[in-house]
Amino acid sequence: MEMKSGGHLVARALKEEGVSHLFTLCGGHIQNIYDGCLDEGIRVVDVRHEQTAAHAADGWARVTGQPGVCAVTAGPGVTDAVTAVANAQRAQVPVVIIGGAGPRALADKGSLQDMDHVTLMRSITKWSVSVPEAGRLPEYVQNAFRIATTGVPGPVFLEMPLDLLFMPIDDALVTRYPKYRTQAKAAGDPGALDRVAALIRDAKRPMIICGSQLRWSADEGALLRFVERVQAPVFVNGMARGSIPLGHSWGFSRCRKDALRTSDLVIVFGTPFDFRLGYGNASTVNASAKVVQIDLDGGEIGRNRAIDEGIVGDSGLVMDGLCDRLVGLTPDREAWRTAMVTAELKARAKMAVEMESEQSPPNPLRVCAALDRFIKDDTIVIGDGGDFVATAAYTLRVRRPGLWMDPGPLGTLGVGPGFAMAAKLARPNSDVVLVYGDGSVGFNGFEFEAMVRQGIKVTAVVGNDACWTQIFRGQVEMFGEKRAVATKLNYTRYDKIVEAMGGHGEYVDDPKDLEGAFERAFASPVASLVNVKISVSDFRKGAISV
Repeated sequence: MEMKSGGHLVARALKEEGVSHLFTLCGGHIQNIYDGCLDEGIRVVDVRHEQTAAHAADGWARVTGQPGVCAVTAGPGVTDAVTAVANAQRAQVPVVIIGGAGPRALADKGSLQDMDHVTLMRSITKWSVSVPEAGRLPEYVQNAFRIATTGVPGPVFLEMPLDLLFMPIDDALVTRYPKYRTQAKAAGDPGALDRVAALIRDAKRPMIICGSQLRWSADEGALLRFVERVQAPVFVNGMARGSIPLGHSWGFSRCRKDALRTSDLVIVFGTPFDFRLGYGNASTVNASAKVVQIDLDGGEIGRNRAIDEGIVGDSGLVMDGLCDRLVGLTPDREAWRTAMVTAELKARAKMAVEMESEQSPPNPLRVCAALDRFIKDDTIVIGDGGDFVATAAYTLRVRRPGLWMDPGPLGTLGVGPGFAMAAKLARPNSDVVLVYGDGSVGFNGFEFEAMVRQGIKVTAVVGNDACWTQIFRGQVEMFGEKRAVATKLNYTRYDKIVEAMGGHGEYVDDPKDLEGAFERAFASPVASLVNVKISVSDFRKGAISV
């Protein structure tokens, strides 16, 4: 008879799933899981706020393509993680969240941090459940990974009461079994694929929009093959960024509105018709255009607008199926491409003046242009902020899929440190750049202490305009500057704060000092932050903040 504690069973089950890192903030309810992780060779990475632990699990999934795992203690440990879990749900990221709980024998008696975690988490997860007995802990871990990864990916919450985690169990009585989930993906209905292929053949001005679901595809490289077969301008967002090589003749980023207004066939892969696409309204999409929507979730297809064809399936596999049906297609779409090139160059010309400006303090676009020179083929870029990060998204050029991370459609601030820590641990040989708004630093900035202490090298760049600019701009337009409240900050020396935590700090208020500061920050062996005082720019004028 071999006896194992519940916590050790959980650690072994995680190891069998290929988990190498557990993100956490310590708590008495979950400490026996840590002890099991030490035996299994799983690195326990601790943070300063549970929100960061869950963001790190999210970030791990985005970088590796495999579910990330975090463990948080009962009560406020779970509630602190809620925002990050909601962000993972909206972004469709597979995350397993383990929450501690008081002993089951003391349920509803008022034990420390006792509360109904399962109901709290139910609305923001694919599955929220309390493990009923110690011998079934590994089974529930298996179930969590299956549910998190199949269909539309998303977070799963497992409550594990303290007495179950410390209880000794005869290993022979433990429930677990092999071959419990499939890697198969939906490739699309053949009839629908035939009809969409016919639409593509008939189109004169087709365009392609591809979103984050491509990250979970069995074939991420399918997008490039599809674009070259169809010969259509392609626009990527979210985790699909980097899927089209820089400088590709059909890759565009600044003329999407022009394309949507003039295209006669809009093909949307793995991203919803939400605020980012104007909800698909006639003011955004050419009213006479045919619209095709491909999504893992059939319930998403046709939401907010009528569509001409919908396919439930994996983006990459659907693209492959369409390519098979378009063999021999030789469209003449050079005039369409030329129109898009003209619109793209016009938009970029407006940016160029600010990107080359030598005014002090530096223009946000000038800062981003300087930073772009430090982005290498394998550099991971993380955006955590509003106005400055949106500027960076149009300027910083990531080279491959999985190298750009931002909150996604929930728009959560504070994701940066967790994403960055996970990214560096997953890809230790890659530079990790955290692009920060000065407002966002205030959420989880103390994670630089955790980075320094645990040897996790991240380079952060803060665009510091002492303002919540994305909100402030619209606030002034609506109410006037005298009534603009709760949106002003100080020009805080965040670089000094990072230095106080053992990191490397730089302060810049002149564009001629940008490159030197970046060089020193990237070369630093410890986590670093470059705090750049930036000027006002009209580049983002008119951008929505709701």
